[in-house]
Amino acid sequence: MTTLKAKVTRHLQDRDSHHRRIAVGFFWVSFFVFVGKLAGAAKEMTIAWRYGISGTVDAYVFIYNLISWPVGVWFSVLTVVLVPLVARMRRDEGSDISRFCGELLGLTLLIGLLLGLLLYWGLPSLLQATWVGLADEVVAQALTMAGPLSFLLPMGLVISLFSAWMMACGHHRNTLMEALPALVILVAILLPPGTIPEPLVWGTVAGFALHLAGLAMPLKKMGELQAPSLIFTSPAWRGFWGSMGIMAIGHSLMSFTGIIDQFFAAQLGTGAIATLSYANRIMALVLGLGAMAISRATLPVFSDLVAGEASPTVRGIAIRWAGAMFVVGLMATIAVWLLAPWIVSLLFERGSFTTDDTYTVSNLLRFYILLLPFSFYGNVLVSFFAAQRHGINIFWGGIVAVLAKLIMNLLLVDIYQIYGLVYSAVFMYLSTSVFLTIRIYMSRNL
Repeated sequence: MTTLKAKVTRHLQDRDSHHRRIAVGFFWVSFFVFVGKLAGAAKEMTIAWRYGISGTVDAYVFIYNLISWPVGVWFSVLTVVLVPLVARMRRDEGSDISRFCGELLGLTLLIGLLLGLLLYWGLPSLLQATWVGLADEVVAQALTMAGPLSFLLPMGLVISLFSAWMMACGHHRNTLMEALPALVILVAILLPPGTIPEPLVWGTVAGFALHLAGLAMPLKKMGELQAPSLIFTSPAWRGFWGSMGIMAIGHSLMSFTGIIDQFFAAQLGTGAIATLSYANRIMALVLGLGAMAISRATLPVFSDLVAGEASPTVRGIAIRWAGAMFVVGLMATIAVWLLAPWIVSLLFERGSFTTDDTYTVSNLLRFYILLLPFSFYGNVLVSFFAAQRHGINIFWGGIVAVLAKLIMNLLLVDIYQIYGLVYSAVFMYLSTSVFLTIRIYMSRNL
């Protein structure tokens, strides 16, 4: 114990220690995530008070999650591709980072515009399709939300780019900015009825717009925001596309599991999507404090080490931090398991959200939380493979995740209903963690 304490103290006192950089980054990202998630929790409390477990929440969450999927994929891919790429470009004095930044912004705007138009025209048909399984009352409300929420897609893609670029610059304030949409939604819902139409919908749109502005201003001040360009001539595109393809597929597959759950939940009746969403909101708080924070703290450090040709050092650091985060995940699991009813009651039980709703959501949360150790552990390994530009491992990890989720959903949902979705999620994270562990120990050349 004394030896361990001495090692920790030595690393914390050494400003050049890579472990110190990760620990400090983890602390600040965790703090910013905590602030952001507090805002998110306050928003969820007001939604629960105003709407409870209802068709309105089903409709909003269904559309929001559909939009969040491409946005989340774009952010994940940009993070794991852009951060290592910029680290290499900054070491190469001949690299024109400014030109590449403007061209990447132009590409993002073009993709956002095309996807936004596609969503605007195609979403109503999807919502009304019988195979989706949404109740008639949910479909009716979703159709009124579809148009305004379509604006979130292009804004979300640009927000993702600005956030990833800020991380590549070594700053973590983008994590703090993620609280802005939740705060705006909170204010919109608390305004006197009739002040604005559909406060949940237009509060979300306004929140995204403020988030976008909140990222653009500091980037402009740092000289990192360039005018968009649709002429793609930067030499950096070769490295960007070389890593983008396989990682985009891998992250798309990993994140698609949430969409799979949504369609399964839609078949379970009105309120199922909302119930799953409330449990997911609490999970997002815990995962943000751990999985998100550690991945955002480790990736820049791993990328710098790889750019400096210190790959063997990266592998050892990654394995040690993965083990440490697994232990942190276990402790968090025990704490949330014990406190689940109190957490749900504190956050949601008021207004339209009843005691019975608290019982349902807290029981769901207690099983959901079992995936935490595997999530914390796996995120360190994903950062390692991303820094090494070994996207093939992330790709196959996505394949494992989708297959595990889909197969277990088919086997368990009919038997355990909504709990089957949670059991399959735990199995999915376990499967991907095992796969990534095998890959890091088999890849001796990393």
